[in-house]
Amino acid sequence: MKRPGPQCLAALSLCLLLSTTWAAGIASLQQSRSDYSYLSDALRRLQDDEFANPGMLWVDRGQQLWSQVSGPTAQSCQSCHGQAGDSMRSAATRYPAWSQATGRVINLEQQINRCRLERLKLSTLPYESEDLLALTAFISRQAKGLPVQVRVDGPAATSFASGKAFFYQRRGQLNLSCANCHEQHAGSRLHGEIITQGQINGFPIYRELWQTMGSTHRMFVWCNEAVRAEPYSPGSQTYVDLELFERWRARGLLIETPAVRR
Repeated sequence: MKRPGPQCLAALSLCLLLSTTWAAGIASLQQSRSDYSYLSDALRRLQDDEFANPGMLWVDRGQQLWSQVSGPTAQSCQSCHGQAGDSMRSAATRYPAWSQATGRVINLEQQINRCRLERLKLSTLPYESEDLLALTAFISRQAKGLPVQVRVDGPAATSFASGKAFFYQRRGQLNLSCANCHEQHAGSRLHGEIITQGQINGFPIYRELWQTMGSTHRMFVWCNEAVRAEPYSPGSQTYVDLELFERWRARGLLIETPAVRR
């Protein structure tokens, strides 16, 4: 029997590598892990300590804004919704969600701005502004410990399909998709850093690299730039759709806001 030549062996090795990579990607889908599980012990302790967690500064600011009376209506978020611990207990687990009023899927930041504009008659807050991050962090904090459970059926199905397509589409000069890193190579190392599953159950997060709080869409921008692709604007429908798919990937994981990440 003739032995396989070097080219045949190389092709076989490549097939085995791709098969292993594909299997690893499927396993990661079946075994969702919060990015918390990839953190160093020091960062875990920082996130778990409410007095040391830097993200709590934004949560505290959000609590002040929640009850702050302002604008022509002389009302606050609390005037309509009461105590956030009760009315907002599960809000962060459900967003992004279909909005009948706007005829599209919107995320929590956009719902906050809708309430400001339509109920309080105040101007909307820019994406990544301190106050919008603070309100989002405060409301998300109320759901800490509850599982993520977004709806991706009915009128939200189109957005879900769009977000899923974005996640698996290769892009940029590096020709990589979100899945290439966060499914196929989750748990591997890149330049000494562990590649996580890219779960978003802790957002908004305090990221040491940024030295500040950041939204899910800021992370999307950062990832797009990392693969040398042109990023979309935070708040764009493309990123809202991707956020919906990412939340679906995180279904069952517990809300950790404010999470701390490297």
